[in-house]
Amino acid sequence: MTNQDVTLYQRGPKYIPRVAAVHDMCGYGKCSLTAAIPILSAAGCDVCPVPTALFSAHTRYRVFTMHDTTDILDDYLDAWRQENVDLDGVYSGFLGSADQVAIIKRLYREYPHALRLVDPVMGDGGEMYPTYTDQLCQAMGDLVDGADVLMPNLTEASILTGRDYPGQNLDDRQVDDLLEALLALGAKNIVLKGIDRGDGTLRNYVVSASTGIAGKRELVHDKLPYMTHGTGDAYASAMCGAIMAGRGLAQSAKIAGEFVRHAMIHTADQPHHEERGVSFELDLSDLTGLVRH
Repeated sequence: MTNQDVTLYQRGPKYIPRVAAVHDMCGYGKCSLTAAIPILSAAGCDVCPVPTALFSAHTRYRVFTMHDTTDILDDYLDAWRQENVDLDGVYSGFLGSADQVAIIKRLYREYPHALRLVDPVMGDGGEMYPTYTDQLCQAMGDLVDGADVLMPNLTEASILTGRDYPGQNLDDRQVDDLLEALLALGAKNIVLKGIDRGDGTLRNYVVSASTGIAGKRELVHDKLPYMTHGTGDAYASAMCGAIMAGRGLAQSAKIAGEFVRHAMIHTADQPHHEERGVSFELDLSDLTGLVRH
């Protein structure tokens, strides 16, 4: 990547950064913490889970159970403070309730030096996830202002900016307009995911408030002819891992995109992969290579 790339974290050669992963725990269907923990660990991070909900399976299954953990999280974090746990990053994803935004803001207050890495997990394909409400989506928007990295897909970008979902085929003018609207919400850096113009590729866009739209980076990946659940969580986790490995923002986005593409190739060999989730296990060495000396 060029010298214009933004590096958010300077990693010491032997230091293992500690990242709080504020996400749900899903028993079956690889996503959320069951993606974040192994992927961030492979990238050389000490992952400290903050489970926002416990699911039997992800929400694409017809039958699933959910247990909201909001009531236990303050005591959970109180214990961290009593033991002087320190953090280098706070990576947030799926929330179980609007009240959990306050939990993340607490982490921001208590660890002001930690990077704020926000994956605003609210929906996909133009639809909110079934456990989400308008109130929760509005609360999620409170995390945008001051985020060091915001990583929305097009559905989430539309919700955050109060727009109708435009579909995945956005032209350059529409991409710029959406990125400008997201920057206006206060994020320092944005990775917009999932533009599909029907040409056999997927495009992601990286932009920083410091350079504005003029500094926008377009990253193009070959599109595979099938989809599977959990790629968004795998992408965001790999992106956070690459950032904490000291890679530049655009380089991290490229690494994450290729990691997910490689994982999807292996996923197609697994039975029931459409609902089972993305099989990234065989590709974790790609991330370990970022920090192996």
